[in-house]
Amino acid sequence: MRIGIFGTGGMADALGTQWARAGHEIRVAGRRTGTWQEVATFADVVLLAIPAAAIGEVLAQAGPLAGKVLVDCTNDPALTGAPVASRIVTEAHVVKAFNLAHVDVWRMTPPVFDGRPLSVPLCGDDPAALEAVSTLVRDIGAKPVIAGGLDRAALLEATAAFVIGLWFAGEDAQAILTPIG
Repeated sequence: MRIGIFGTGGMADALGTQWARAGHEIRVAGRRTGTWQEVATFADVVLLAIPAAAIGEVLAQAGPLAGKVLVDCTNDPALTGAPVASRIVTEAHVVKAFNLAHVDVWRMTPPVFDGRPLSVPLCGDDPAALEAVSTLVRDIGAKPVIAGGLDRAALLEATAAFVIGLWFAGEDAQAILTPIG
């Protein structure tokens, strides 16, 4: 796939590096790299890995994204009430994914814990977009989990806020979920 990455921070680097290793073509746009529009034109899939507050401005500068897949991995640390996914105005097929794990998890090859691959919930409304993002999840060695439509993305963002808060408090957030079998 041709993947455009909006952003040059940790998530952009970690996921972009993994996808490049898997053989995907990568182009990056950020403050000191290619323009948003150049990268958007190149890409079939765009990873949105920028601060939530910059999304509107960046998407306006990127130009039309009709027919493209836009992967939203952002979280809003301010928890302003409106989920990030609901504030994205675009003609692209948005899929919420990759927002529940710390950036260092995405640097693992593969992200496996106690012999189990990491599950990555995906929320989106377009089956082809969900399949494209599922491929990207599998390409890093994780397991895609279709978690419902984009209307459920707010639940992923709330889960991230809750769980990340526990981690920063020194708790084992994984231990709050009952293991299967």
